[in-house]
Amino acid sequence: MALQVELVAADRSVWSGDASRVRARTVEGDIGILSGHEPILAVLVPGEVVIDGVGGDGITAHVGGGFFSVDHDKVTIVAETVEVGSGTTAGTR
Repeated sequence: MALQVELVAADRSVWSGDASRVRARTVEGDIGILSGHEPILAVLVPGEVVIDGVGGDGITAHVGGGFFSVDHDKVTIVAETVEVGSGTTAGTR
């Protein structure tokens, strides 16, 4: 089963879609999310967010802090700022 992921900046939606894995850096350290992960709410620190999209579609972005939420295979990332890196395999969907 895939994760439903949404990455938003304060001023725009950056990426949304299905993913097999999400990785981010929180105040408590790096975290990786797969399908079936227990609910979590975490504070992001500036760093890289990697979304491995289903079928090779995904994004790598640098966020300037924010929040990270997981509940019932739905991942929501709300960042203060988002800069899309060169590792992006797809733009906003």
